[in-house]
Amino acid sequence: MMLDDKDKHLLKLLQTDSTPTTKALSLKLDLSVTAVYERIRKLEREGIISKYVALLDRKKIDRNFVVFCHIKLMQHSREFLTRFETEVVKLDEVLECFHVSGDYDYILKVCVHDMEEYRQFMVTKLTTLQHIGSTQSSLMIAEVKNTTVFSL
Repeated sequence: MMLDDKDKHLLKLLQTDSTPTTKALSLKLDLSVTAVYERIRKLEREGIISKYVALLDRKKIDRNFVVFCHIKLMQHSREFLTRFETEVVKLDEVLECFHVSGDYDYILKVCVHDMEEYRQFMVTKLTTLQHIGSTQSSLMIAEVKNTTVFSL
């Protein structure tokens, strides 16, 4: 699907704040309410807009201890990869999981209350998953940039 300038502007507005009404968006885009509504529905049908979510402040929900956990599997067979991925998605502490190239196979973004909770997570959950060869943890010192807005 080809996006025109109005679509791109609409997407930027929705990525910044998805709560405005179609009327409010129409004023910013200089389009009719119906045109904005139809554009949004088209973007949803095409899968460009996949869902709407509320982003939570980690500090205010006591989950501001962020760890990037690098995982190396024992083997790289399809069975090992599939099994690991099936199990890791069930872990509530893991907000993101990426299959990567390089020295490690996966990078997990883990958000918990503190070091003790991370230790408990490692001991009681993560290290009980089969096929993990090794892990390395990197603790977040400061968040420099965190955005959900794609530039189009």
